[in-house]
Amino acid sequence: MSEGTDTVVEQPTPPPAPPRRGLTRRTWTLVISLAVVLGLGLLGGFARVPYVALGPGPTYDTLSQVNGADVVHIERQQTFPTNGTLTMTTVSLTDDVSLFGALGLWVSGRYALAPREEFFRPGESEQEVRDQNVKAFQDSQTSAEVAALRYLQYPMKVVAAEVTKGSAADNVIQPNDRLLVVNGKEVTQYEDVRTALESTKPGDQVDITFQRESARQTARVTLGKQEDRQNGFLGVLPVDRADVDFDIKISLSDVGGPSAGLLFALSIVDKLTPGELNGGQSVAGTGEIDDKGNVGRIGGIGFKMVAAHEAGAKTFLVPAGNCDEAKQHAPEGMKLVKVEKLADAVSSLEAINAGRDFPTC
Repeated sequence: MSEGTDTVVEQPTPPPAPPRRGLTRRTWTLVISLAVVLGLGLLGGFARVPYVALGPGPTYDTLSQVNGADVVHIERQQTFPTNGTLTMTTVSLTDDVSLFGALGLWVSGRYALAPREEFFRPGESEQEVRDQNVKAFQDSQTSAEVAALRYLQYPMKVVAAEVTKGSAADNVIQPNDRLLVVNGKEVTQYEDVRTALESTKPGDQVDITFQRESARQTARVTLGKQEDRQNGFLGVLPVDRADVDFDIKISLSDVGGPSAGLLFALSIVDKLTPGELNGGQSVAGTGEIDDKGNVGRIGGIGFKMVAAHEAGAKTFLVPAGNCDEAKQHAPEGMKLVKVEKLADAVSSLEAINAGRDFPTC
């Protein structure tokens, strides 16, 4: 080997490294990410949240027909033609909402979320809640009928709606018996029964005169005792009913709650009186009503006004107790009519038709 000459000693080439077994770090990251996304998707799609979704519900014109039947049908009594609409409004309630479903409904701006326990008590089934709503709806129909016929000055009577088992009246009074005299006091409205018993005490004997079908009867009963009550307990739930020989039938299924009462009452008034109560226009509204014609506040007024607006209504009847809330959610151009009693609603519609002022919110 000569001096000054660079040399390179060649080394033998090492064999190639064996391939690595298993997944790379990048692959593991991708797999884990996909699993997380899939898990979140399943959670959001199937996991239920403790909320219900509220939004605008269906509307029904109480002057028209649903499924081929008059919503308000009056038999064996003269009725008068109607025009326009008297539209009852509802709120839709969606239960069993998923996480993603709740988010989508909320983002839409058309629905609101509310805690489920506000509508379903602990341990209460959906069927039980549905049954309660149906009962409230049926009661609203009865109250609407009595309120409308009272407003039209038809005669009234007092009947036994329920009789408490084991009470003084049990086996003496039957449901639907007409109450005529209680403890010497003539009964013309249901409050008279309570007034007649105010001065009594448990163990007192009182006479009750009642009518079953066409037979008038008098019976003496011994008043019982009830907790939190000092006077004698009769055990009869008295209610006012119209004393008429015609029938009013309200046919509307799949609706619950009491807030259609005002519109049912107005429809009865409209059909039993000449002229068009709404002036042939589209009127909507809501309101719980009692048999004296008092109109109570309801829930979901904002959603109901949206539904009414979409149905073409320009006038909305608002319970006085809902006025502040209604003003905040009223669609543009909609007239808000403030209503405390059935008579207010009738007079306000007449004022609108005549171009006069009417109570507003």
